[in-house]
This record gives sequence, structure tokens and C-alpha cells, in this order.
Amino acid sequence: MTDRPERFALTPELSISRVLTGLWQVADIERSGTPLDLDAAADALRSYADAGFDTFDMADHYGSAELIAGRLLARHEGAPRPLAFTKWCPEPGPMTPEIVRAGVEQRLSRLGVERVDLLQLHWWTFEHPAWLDALHAFKALQAEGLIGAIGLTNVDAAHLALAVADGIPVVSNQVSFSLIDRRAAGPLSKVCAAQGPRLFAYGTLCGGFLSDRWLGRAEPEAIADWSRMKYKRFIDAAGGWDVFQAILAAAAEIGRRHGVSIANVASRWVLEQPAVAGVIIGARLGESEHRADNLKLFDFALDAEDRERLDAALAAARPIPGDCGDEYRRPPYLTASGDLSHHLDAVPSVYSAELVPNRPGRTRVSSGSVWEPLAGYSRAVREGNRVFVSGTTATHGSDRVVAPGDAGAQATYILDKIGASLHALGASMEDVVRTRVYLRSIDDWEPVSRAHGRAFGEIRPANTLLAAGALVGDYAVEIEAEAVVREG
Repeated sequence: MTDRPERFALTPELSISRVLTGLWQVADIERSGTPLDLDAAADALRSYADAGFDTFDMADHYGSAELIAGRLLARHEGAPRPLAFTKWCPEPGPMTPEIVRAGVEQRLSRLGVERVDLLQLHWWTFEHPAWLDALHAFKALQAEGLIGAIGLTNVDAAHLALAVADGIPVVSNQVSFSLIDRRAAGPLSKVCAAQGPRLFAYGTLCGGFLSDRWLGRAEPEAIADWSRMKYKRFIDAAGGWDVFQAILAAAAEIGRRHGVSIANVASRWVLEQPAVAGVIIGARLGESEHRADNLKLFDFALDAEDRERLDAALAAARPIPGDCGDEYRRPPYLTASGDLSHHLDAVPSVYSAELVPNRPGRTRVSSGSVWEPLAGYSRAVREGNRVFVSGTTATHGSDRVVAPGDAGAQATYILDKIGASLHALGASMEDVVRTRVYLRSIDDWEPVSRAHGRAFGEIRPANTLLAAGALVGDYAVEIEAEAVVREG
């Protein structure tokens, strides 16, 4: 039997355990208001590190997790030391270098280190473009030596591609990936193959549902912990309890063939996906440990018969809607608390609407581009129930060109910008009735059309796409839109 977990070279300088130990359940354990004892919890982490599970994943909002990891690191002697990966999850708003530095310095302070091994950014809504400001600030702090590597969390394929095209050296993206949620095997894995980042898969065991203890069990009527609340929503979205039990039964049969558990089979299936660097398996410190069982992951591999058996069971399941991370940003909200619309509605708009002088009832928004006052136009104007969005380019702030030369990435950014303009005027992408797309080169029609399809696939407004030749500025594409807001 393997006595140490496999390792993966995420970068030439960063070798990780392929089973990362997730500390999100620290927040669940502490939700009564009583924090864990830092020394006792650090002792629990040490037992994981000593067994080779030395790569820990946490976040700013995982209760005392960063402090516990910091206590472990302070005690450690010699090299290599355990790795502490954490996330910064700020509320959308201006991301000045000072704000980002303060967020990073707080991570450094709580961990008690001079450099964060891997810092991952979570961002609630891409209509607020400051996520790119935050990442460029990460890049600057990386050059200073405060950040080792840069990662993302819950980012879809289009926005991962956009970040990389805009010059961010992203090495990882942490997303839900399991036998129940297979979205990451699609477009996101293709972006990883083409551009280099790797995936950290969480939810691999669906909060413990993908295990022997749930095989043949009745559907639970009440769920106590946050993790299972969340993943029960995924099970329901995938087709319900009967479909889930069929998947469990297939995994159990494969487990019997190899002498391993259902959890091993579920995790092994994810580990064998080409884009995956590692799976994140949660630890309830001081309550339950599964290190010995997790080591069995590296004693077997799935063969053709195993994959055929799983594929047959998975064929009855419905795909989870949308792309990775959409569960936090649009219905159906597959999170522990369910509907997050109230949270997203509270996110301040990046643009502010203003009344047009001497034109009662007409409102407009400006984006801060240098072109708008120069040429005398608005980013968008609303008259009655109609909204008109000007030809929009991938201009960030006043004049920076986003993702130069990458038409698909620019289109993704533009469509986010159009969405933000509409929302500032009381409209939404669902209200759009016409778009016009202008290309510098007709050769870019497909990546731009795919970006348009991601934004409007269910809405399907009238559309015109044409090659316009040279565009003003260093842009590959420009898009305009018109919307009609429904009464009520």
C-alpha cells in the first residue's frame, strides 16, 4: 500500500500533495461562536502534514483556519514546510493597490509568514471589472515577494481565459468537480489545456454524500451542516436521489473490484481528469480523520470497464446548469444558503446613472473612458423603457486595453461591461433585443460569437456581425446593444 500521497508540480517551485486538505469546515465547527483551540487544531494539522498531506487550503472567511495554519507553520522546523494556500474574497468595489495590499498583508499576518504560498481570488460578479485590478495588484505583489503563486476560485472558462489573456500568471482555479458536478470537464478543461492553469477540485465527495455510508440510504429530510446542505442541492439538480443512488451503486461495484471505498472511486475519477492538479478533501479537525482511506487513492486506477460502468450511471443524470462558479452568480443558486440574489443585488453598481440636463425622463451612464467626453457620447442612455448601449470596447478604466489581440477575451469583457451599463439603468441582459458586433478581422468571428452565445444563448436577441476593418484604438471587437425593459 502506498504510504504517501502523490505529488504534483504546480510550478517548478511549488510541489503539492494531490490530496489537498480543505479547512472550510472550521467555519462550520465554529458557527456556534466558540473558536477552536489553536494549539489542538494545529496538532491535528501536523498529523496530516506528517502523513504527506501537507498542502492546506483555506480562506479569509473560514473561521480560524488561517490562524490554525499559522500556528502549525510557526512550530515547523526544517524544510520543506507545509504549504498554506488561502483565498481573499473581498466585496466588489474599487481595488486600488492600497486596498489589495491591505488584504494581502492581513493574510500574511494571520498566517505568520512573509509570503503566501498561493493566493486565490474569489469575485462575486464580473460585471464589476475591478477583479482585474485586484489580479494586477496580485502580480505586482508577487514581484515584491509577498505572493508566491496566483490562483482563482469559482471562475468560469471564459473569465479564466480573459485573466490569462490580460497577462495574469494564473496557475490554478479552484472549482466544484465531482461525479455529480462534471461541468469542469468541459470548456474549463479546454482552457486549461490551451493556456496552462490547473484545477483544484472541491466538492469531490459532495460533502460526504459520495461515500459508502449513503449507499442504499433513504433521502435525508433534514441536514445539519452547511456542506451537506450545499451538495444536496447539487444532487437534486442532477436528477434527484434515485439517480444519485444509481451512481453510488456503480461506484460501489467498482470499489469492490479494487478493494477500495466509494469515496476513493469518486476521488480517483476526478484525479484522472487531465486538467486536475489535486482534489480538496475536507477535514473536521478533532472530529474525524480519513488519511488512511485517502492514501488508497494512489493504489489503483480506473480501467475501461470501470469508466464504462460509471458512464452508464452518469447518463441518467442531468448536467448541472451553467459553467463553473455560476452557482454563486445566477439561478439556480446551488449554495448552502440557497438564493443569493439578495447578496448580489446589494453589490454596488460600477456605474452611476444620472439625469440628462433639459431632457426629463432621460438617464445615462458613463464608464470613465477618455473617449466619451472627447467624442460627446454616453456609454448607455435610457429613454422610457428603451436602453441604448453605445459601441463598447475592452477599455478598462480610462484607457487601458484589456487582453490585446484576443478577440474572444475582449468580447467577454465587453459583454460584462454592457451588462453593468444596463443594470445601472434598471435593465438587464435579458431585456436585450438587438446587438451589433464589429470585428477588426472576420477571422475572429467564432471566438466572439461563442462569447456572445454564452451571454445571450437563452435570450437570442436580433444580431448583426460584420467585419469593419480597422477599429479606433487597439481593439479586435466592438459591440453595441439595445434593450426594451418590460413593465413591472
